[in-house]
Order: sequence, then C-alpha cells, then structure tokens
Amino acid sequence: MTKQTTTDFGYEQVATEEKARRVANVFTSVASEYDLMNDIMSLGVHRLWKRKAVHLCAIRKNFHVLDLAGGTGDVARLIHDQLGDDGRVTLCDINADMLQQGRNRFIDKGIIKGIDYVQGNAEALPFADNSFDCMTIAFGLRNVTDKEAALRSMYDKLKYGSQLVILEFSKIVIPFLDKLYDQYSFKLIPQFGKLVADDEASYQYLVESIRMHPDQDSLALMMQKAGFDKVQYHNLSGGVVAIHRGYKL
Repeated sequence: MTKQTTTDFGYEQVATEEKARRVANVFTSVASEYDLMNDIMSLGVHRLWKRKAVHLCAIRKNFHVLDLAGGTGDVARLIHDQLGDDGRVTLCDINADMLQQGRNRFIDKGIIKGIDYVQGNAEALPFADNSFDCMTIAFGLRNVTDKEAALRSMYDKLKYGSQLVILEFSKIVIPFLDKLYDQYSFKLIPQFGKLVADDEASYQYLVESIRMHPDQDSLALMMQKAGFDKVQYHNLSGGVVAIHRGYKL
C-alpha cells in the first residue's frame, strides 16, 4: 500500500506531516476564546449535544474514562460529575494550550480528585492497551490527520466490553437545511471568529474541516474496519452533528 503523502487541511491539500502543525496553530490561536465561540456559533446547543453523548456512555461510578481531544474540559466535567470516589476521567489533548485551559477550569472549580491531564496524539495514544471503561471524543476526530490510525489506537486502549462514543459534525439529512447551514457557516462563523477571537482564518478552517469530514455511514464503516462492533449512530439537529458508538467485544 502506498503511504498517503498529502491530506486535507480544510479545502487545502497539504503534506501529511504539515497538517498536525497547522491544526496545532489553529487551536493555540483560539484556545482562550474557544468556549465563548462554541456558545456563539451553536447558540449554546453544543452543550445539549455533549450532554446527550455523555448520557449514552452509561458511565458507572467506578469507571476510568478517557476524554480525547478534551480541550477545555466541558465534556470531561460532565463525565466527572457522574463518577464516584473510585472513578477517574483522563483529559487528553494534543494541544498544550487547550489542555491548560481545561486544567485551569477544573482547578478554578476546586476539582482536583479524579481527574488526570495527558498531552497525547490520538493516532498513538500513550496508554496501556485495555485501560479504559469508556472513551469519548467530541469535535476532535475531524482534526486528526490519520483517522484510521486514531480509531485503531482508540480500540486498543479500550477494555473489552467497553464503548467509544464520537460526537462530531456530520452531514445534514433534512432537505433545504443544508443550504441554510452553508450560508450561516461560510458567511457568519468566520466573521464571528474575527470579531470575538480576532482570528477569521482559523474559523474558516474549522468550517471547511466540517465539510471534509466523513459522513455518517462512512465514519461508521471506518469504525468497523478498526475493529468496533455494534456500530450505530444518532443524528442530532437534523444531522448537523451525529453521535457514533461502537464496542470492543
């Protein structure tokens, strides 16, 4: 098999080794305003999407959960709230600035117990195999250079009988909504980025990266190829986002 030498960075084709650096620059740039921008772009609905994803995890009090691309920690906080004294959540992100934002958020809330912080690449997770009772990744998979490698790594680190839950932007399934969504995404979101985060280019990339991400069925097939069983997905907000679930059996 010929190794892929280029990949997408939004609508641009770049060398595979270049994408990780450019994505890192994007998230370093937007880290301080990331949560505010999420609220503005989704009108706060992203919080409901994340709650739904965590609900589907069926977390038990003693679980050790890995939250990948966890960034500023909002999903990890929802997970942490469901854990008991013996449970732990590991907040993992490849970007140090995003990880620092998440750590600061937990410390500011006085939460120290039951939370770990690890800087790591989803394509080669720095954990022992069969380590986690559940794994989540919210709005992070589309930024990974080699998604197939990342899914294989996630599979390896899960315990048998455990599930991976992916929350990600997807393909709209309601007629005409896609055209309205395109108008909103391409015309307004970069302008919000310019006004709020002083970074129009990063939010232009984020909009484009959504369009380049695999659709629901394609991602489900990728999960199956990585080894996951009982793969299913749920569309939210007409397919603006989808939650994919798969088990390691």
